[in-house]
Amino acid sequence: MHGVLVVDKPPGPTSAEIVRIVKRRLGTKTGHLGTLDPFASGVLPLCLGEATKVAQLLAEADKEYVGTVQLGARTDTGDPTGRVVEERALPSDLEEGLSLVAQRLSGRRLQTPPMFSAIKRGGVPLYKLARQGVFVEREAREVEVEFLEVQRREQGQVWFHVRCSKGTYVRVLAEEIAEVLGTVGYLLELRRVRFGPFDLSQAVSLETIQGCGDPLPILPTRQALAHLRAFPVPAPIEQRVRQGALDVLARLPEGKWGEHALLVGQGENVIALLCYGARGWQYVRVLHEPSVRPTEQR
Repeated sequence: MHGVLVVDKPPGPTSAEIVRIVKRRLGTKTGHLGTLDPFASGVLPLCLGEATKVAQLLAEADKEYVGTVQLGARTDTGDPTGRVVEERALPSDLEEGLSLVAQRLSGRRLQTPPMFSAIKRGGVPLYKLARQGVFVEREAREVEVEFLEVQRREQGQVWFHVRCSKGTYVRVLAEEIAEVLGTVGYLLELRRVRFGPFDLSQAVSLETIQGCGDPLPILPTRQALAHLRAFPVPAPIEQRVRQGALDVLARLPEGKWGEHALLVGQGENVIALLCYGARGWQYVRVLHEPSVRPTEQR
């Protein structure tokens, strides 16, 4: 079984737990794209079977979230799972500040990752160091906030909608929103509504996965990579491609530097992922998807 299963993750379980549940259901190699924290919900794409070979490429996509910032308090984790380490009154001109948030936080800029993150220092995730009371300097990274909308809610809360690049920490963005508003804050709620080409309209609930109903709606790898150029491969030479035949690549049209493309078989199965560079097209990964995707076995 090969392709992408889009899960609507509920608050509570970790992304790794969702992977284990799906792996038990389908009995195939499974890996997720873009971890969602346990308290968060929404789009969690899972690569299945041979599609795990192109997971890194899919993980580069931008993302879209809606969420709520609790103003007036800051937690050590930047989310509702942590302890409050600072409190500050809300300013009287909060509405005026709302009009400045998108202006100051949109576009390309640097953002410093939080201590409570999976980034490793000396092989140890930062969140493990943070739990031990050890805090280290983190290098700021370039991120892009393509779109940001904020609205005031009752009880000192702000709702937001953001489209952002890979590597953007929304917990940090929540703190930045609070800072622009003249106070402190933390990310109270978060829901991912889109991950690259995948959105909630394609997602299945955890209850559906755990049930014994209809087969799960697995998206073909070709569909998940529909934004890439695809070159058809005649059936007689599919096996040669899987063996890394270079003469096949020499006959392809030229590409752009750094461009990725696909070789696809007669059944739209992905045979190989390519990249164009100084030596022309080169193989990145070779996939062994069958020409006809099998019916799910339960």
